Amino acid sequence: MDVTGKKLVVIGGAGLIGSHTIDHLVKEDVKEIIIYDNFVRGREENLKAALADPRVRIFDIGGDITQTDILDEAIKGADGVFHLAALWLLQCHDFPRSAFEVNVQGTFNVMDACVRHNVSRLVYSSSASVYGDAVQEPMEEDHPFNNKNFYGATKICGEAMLRAYHHRYGLDYVGLRYMNVYGPRQDYNGAYIAVIMRMLDAIDNGQGPTIMGDGSEAFDFVAVEDCGLANLCAMKAEISDEFYNVGTGKRTSLKELAEKIVQLTGCNQPINYAPRSQATLVKNRIGSPVKAAQDIGFTAGIDLEEGLSKLIEWRKNHMEEVAKRRK
Repeated sequence: MDVTGKKLVVIGGAGLIGSHTIDHLVKEDVKEIIIYDNFVRGREENLKAALADPRVRIFDIGGDITQTDILDEAIKGADGVFHLAALWLLQCHDFPRSAFEVNVQGTFNVMDACVRHNVSRLVYSSSASVYGDAVQEPMEEDHPFNNKNFYGATKICGEAMLRAYHHRYGLDYVGLRYMNVYGPRQDYNGAYIAVIMRMLDAIDNGQGPTIMGDGSEAFDFVAVEDCGLANLCAMKAEISDEFYNVGTGKRTSLKELAEKIVQLTGCNQPINYAPRSQATLVKNRIGSPVKAAQDIGFTAGIDLEEGLSKLIEWRKNHMEEVAKRRK
C-alpha cells in the first residue's frame, strides 16, 4: 500500500516497537498518525519527538482494545492499522484469562473493526514465540509451532483468526514474528530482553553481569529500530495473508551477549552464572530473514554491537526514566 496521504492508526504506539514504528512513519508523506494506547506499558516519553510533528496525535478518548466502541471510533476513516498491543509473555503465564481477553479477544476486536470500517491494510505483531524451541536453524516461516507457553498460544490464535478473516472477508493483512527485540526505550518487562537491562544495572553497581544458565542458550537479537522499519515495509508491501520473521538470522549465545556488553561498557568484573529459573522460556531460537527480504523488502541493518551501543547511550542519557521503568 502506498502510504502517501494516508491516515494510519498505531495500536500500542507508545510501546517499544510501536514508538519506533512511528519514528519511521513520520519520515513518510502520510496525512495523519493516530496513537491508540492505554499506557499500561507504553509511555508518553517514548513519543516525545514524534508528537512534535503536527500529523501525530494520541487518541485522547481511550486506548484499550477491549473497549470496542472506543476502538471503533479510533479506527474510523483509517487507511492502515498497525496492531502491536498485547500482554507480554510472563503476564500471559500468570494471568491467562486476561491474556485471552487482551491478546485474543482484543485482536478479534481490531480485525473486526478493520473489516467494518473498510481499512485497506492491517499489520499484525505476532512473535517468534509461536515457534517455541527451534527444531532446525535458522527457522523458516514454515517451522512447526513448537510453543509451550500461553503468550505464544495467543499469538498462534491471532494468526489463525487473521487468516480466516482474510478468506472470509478479504481482510488485507501481514503478520510479523519478531525475534528477540532490544534497544532504546526498552523496559524491564520483556521476558528475554530484560536480561540486557539487568546486566547493565549490575555493571553500574560495580559488578559483573549475571547469566541465568550456562550461557549456551542462543537467540536472534534484533534492534528495535529495525523492527520499526519492518512494520513500515509490511504496510507498504503488496503481498497479503503471509507471516514473516523479523530478525537478523545471526546466532548469539547469552555468553557472547554478556561478553559484548562487558566490552562495550569497559567492565572489568567477571561474568557470573546462576541457575536458570524461567522454565517457560526457550533455549534456542534463530529466524531465517530470507522470506521477509524477498517479499516485503525488509533486511535488518543494525548489527549487535551497533544496537547495544545505541541502547547503552540512550540508557546513559535517560537514567531517571530508566529508574521509573525498573520499578
